[in-house]
Amino acid sequence: MVDLDQLVEHAKQDFAQAKDPAALEDVKAKYFGKSGILTEMLKGLGKLDPELRKTEGARINHAKTAIEHALQEQRQLFSEQLLQTRLSAESIDVSLPGRGVGSGSLHPVMRTWERVEEIFHSLGFDVAQGPEIENDWFNFTALNSPENHPARSMQDTFYVDGKDATGKQLLLRTHTSPMQIRYASHAVAQHLKEHGDLTSLEDIRVIAPGRTYRLIVMRRTRRCFIRWKDYGLVEMFLLLR
Repeated sequence: MVDLDQLVEHAKQDFAQAKDPAALEDVKAKYFGKSGILTEMLKGLGKLDPELRKTEGARINHAKTAIEHALQEQRQLFSEQLLQTRLSAESIDVSLPGRGVGSGSLHPVMRTWERVEEIFHSLGFDVAQGPEIENDWFNFTALNSPENHPARSMQDTFYVDGKDATGKQLLLRTHTSPMQIRYASHAVAQHLKEHGDLTSLEDIRVIAPGRTYRLIVMRRTRRCFIRWKDYGLVEMFLLLR
């Protein structure tokens, strides 16, 4: 009869002598492999008498549990050692200053855009902004573009679903000149409301920066929308004087 307590001690010693996880798995096979000590002992139970088989089976299972527990403890030890090694190699000096979060910057086009606005604002110009989806009157008619003007063609203008109050189709503005009309109309109406006539109306100074949309031949340096800036001092001056 095999001394199972001594077998458990031998297994613990074998596991403790393993130098790494791979060696530990090799030692495991000595006890739990197809031809392992415990495997052979369990196979031999079938040759024993029923009463003895029951008693020996319980003893062998108890020893098997103890050996599995010792194996798991050694695996856990290797896992902790590996973690400590990695932590030592990847240690962080908490006394070092933290890493700052870098901030982004404006696109060069937008910086130029804002710079142009600043320059004209210093000259007394207002900045007009308005809808990118325009109606026919502001985009064409008010700018003296007749019905048969080429810019109204489907080849040159992006029309969208929806119609204005007159039943004409809406479109993506092809220039920012509609903002000159909107701005001047508002300025004139406001002045008339406050003064009753236009005799004291000062020059209207306005720029109208913004995105515009036209169907153009696609090239590397071109897109289907462009950035447009209209300057409205001379036009407005002639219109109102």
